[in-house]
Amino acid sequence: MKLWIVVAVMLLGLTVFAVTRGKPASSVPEKETQTLTATVGERTPVVVELFTSEGCSSCPPADDALAQFERTQSVAGAEVIALAQHVDYWNRLGWTDPYSHAAFSQRQGEYSQAFGKGGNVYTPQMIVDGQKEFPGGNRNLARAAIEEAARLPKAKIEIMPREESITDKKGRTIPLRVRVGELPAVREGDTAEVLLAITESDLSTDVPRGENAGRRLRHPSTVRHLSVLGTAGAGGEAAFASEPSVEIGRGWRRKNLRVVVFVQERASRRVLGAKAVRLAEEQ
Repeated sequence: MKLWIVVAVMLLGLTVFAVTRGKPASSVPEKETQTLTATVGERTPVVVELFTSEGCSSCPPADDALAQFERTQSVAGAEVIALAQHVDYWNRLGWTDPYSHAAFSQRQGEYSQAFGKGGNVYTPQMIVDGQKEFPGGNRNLARAAIEEAARLPKAKIEIMPREESITDKKGRTIPLRVRVGELPAVREGDTAEVLLAITESDLSTDVPRGENAGRRLRHPSTVRHLSVLGTAGAGGEAAFASEPSVEIGRGWRRKNLRVVVFVQERASRRVLGAKAVRLAEEQ
């Protein structure tokens, strides 16, 4: 009987050693090659968009929720890529949001049409991978939607610097090379667009007027630029390739900028893959 106990203890010790000797996912280096990368372990990138405004009193809690999901990366299996887009239709109600743009209001309207809501929009609205929408402050719905999106197959996206092409000595123009492969099947009759976004983190505003008068608002990854690079073809290793140049706007802080590339079906709005990298990583 004593011999059995000794053997069991030895086996238990071997099991504990086998479990604990590997590195946790968070210790995996972010940059394994010359390719720019921001992969968190084996997590699947999930695009979380938030339509918000500094003129909306119910938006700050949603901004905080998005910031927490991005900062903590606490959703198992998911790498949250945040895209906070400030709409401009609140500007007429007492305060002009300095980060707002009509293009973001238009994008939200396109989502409304895709969701069958007839163009009706609201803030704060959170949309996960272009498929699930809900009030932006609902963290439980957000977590469930992110977890579900992380289980789906996604395209492989690479973002690399074109160092040999940098001619702007002031560093205001950064040439990039974008590649998309292993694209999931696009729904029949739809088109897969490749989009490029530039986001800036750690932004804040002291709001003097409107619903948030007297408050200091802080914003997570705020979209500064959003454009369509082109259309991706069929799956495989070379679904799309492009060499865009990132224009850094006046007043943008380079150290807080990220480049986000994602593939999205034009009609259904389904996101087929995404990648985010800090702009400073290309140096």
